[in-house]
Amino acid sequence: MIQIGINPNMIEAGAFIFTWHGFFAFIGVVVAVTLVGRWAPREGITSDVVYATAIWAIIGGILGARLVHVIDRWDFYGDNPIEVLSTWRGGIALFGSILGGLLAGSVYARIQGYPIGRLADLTAPALVIAQTIGRIGDIINGEHVSRATDLSWGFVYTHPGSLSNHVHGLVPSHPVIMYEMMWNMVVLAVVWWLWGRIKPDGMIFALYLSLYSFGRFFISFLREDKIWFAGFQEAHIIAIIIVAVTVPLLAYKGRIVQKGTEIGPPVDINSR
Repeated sequence: MIQIGINPNMIEAGAFIFTWHGFFAFIGVVVAVTLVGRWAPREGITSDVVYATAIWAIIGGILGARLVHVIDRWDFYGDNPIEVLSTWRGGIALFGSILGGLLAGSVYARIQGYPIGRLADLTAPALVIAQTIGRIGDIINGEHVSRATDLSWGFVYTHPGSLSNHVHGLVPSHPVIMYEMMWNMVVLAVVWWLWGRIKPDGMIFALYLSLYSFGRFFISFLREDKIWFAGFQEAHIIAIIIVAVTVPLLAYKGRIVQKGTEIGPPVDINSR
């Protein structure tokens, strides 16, 4: 077994708490925006367009992540509505972050006349990297409780501030976040290989969504999150919906092209 005894909170100052999850999520966002900003000129998009859109995508991602978490745990927040605003205490959902960021970024890009599909495709591989970086904090925190296991690579959280320690004590549990990080690398490899080879614009992002959701669906069976119905958690339901939308979309619209073709004209934020 692998023992993790790090305090899940980096900073504790009265009611304010800053977790390792928050720290690595911030690093992941910075890395993602930086990467997309560097890649964008190769796709005919200026870096300023990326940075302007990223601001709204980040805001949408934060709101979406919190909203999906609150919906999932309404049994608690319904009785403690003021806690909805206590984001520093933790409680976000990755699916909500992805979908909220996509929605907010797309709305802003539409208003500004930016190429939504091209921007989304640029974002796909960077998002996989960002998710993986952010999950490092989840491993340290032990906030995603998973099923107990007797496998040699099971995680044991020894710090009393860890939620996994509170639930399982010193009993090893599946490293579900590590499983997800490994799946992310598979998704990244496929998306990277097909990047620029699938058209029309937006299909790479659809591929990323479908692949991540497919893996997350099965990994979530090892997590001990709230059950909604028929043994399914909220993540299962969202994953099913995403796959049900993206797979037919890819089958109907997606096509393989020679890499480097169909790159649109440059988009300059200063001309808007």
